Amino acid sequence: MTFTITANSLVRDIVNEFPKASDLFKKNRIDFCCGGNIPLSQAAAQNGLSLDNILEELKLVFEKYENTEKDVEVWTDSDSHTIIDHVITNYHRVSEEELALLSPYVTKVARVHGEHHPELIKMNELFYEFKKELLDHMSKEEEIVFPLIKQLSDGTSPNPEEAVKLIVELEKEHDHAGEILRQIRAVTSDYTLPLDACGTYRLVFARLEALEGLTFMHVHLENNILFPRYVQ
Repeated sequence: MTFTITANSLVRDIVNEFPKASDLFKKNRIDFCCGGNIPLSQAAAQNGLSLDNILEELKLVFEKYENTEKDVEVWTDSDSHTIIDHVITNYHRVSEEELALLSPYVTKVARVHGEHHPELIKMNELFYEFKKELLDHMSKEEEIVFPLIKQLSDGTSPNPEEAVKLIVELEKEHDHAGEILRQIRAVTSDYTLPLDACGTYRLVFARLEALEGLTFMHVHLENNILFPRYVQ
């Protein structure tokens, strides 16, 4: 996917095609929901913003979040230290940021539309359960298990059996996180939008689905490439 946003791109279309743009628009007070049917150039002018600066910022965000794995199998030939550092930088930090930025949108949609779409109330509950689970899980990985895996890799582990036991626990936590994502997908009917869905509603569904994809790749690198090196 290439960066195709221009001055003539409609604000709403930018967010529909690239949901992460909503954070930048929100920061610059560009209305992408009710007032999104105008070109980016007009939105910038209305808010006294530099169009060139907005386009440059959009490109930076695009490159950061669209530069996903091109060939995950390359990691099968990488050492464990490299994989761990890659996971922390490209999945832990990115997931933490996205969970923080997405939270208010999820809450808002559930509050505003929950009366007529009660499934959004359940979606909101599941999202915050997933958020807590994933944040706790990533903290455990970085503070406890990843250092032990590096010791296993270097042959310096004082207690390999305990390290393997903790790796197995991580795999079980992955299963639980995956089940929560499955429930979110089920309650939203595979992220199917109702006819009355507003821009923020669409944004939440798009970013939840993207978060699901990010999490699945995160888990793939660990469950299918890193962990099998130490758990038989």
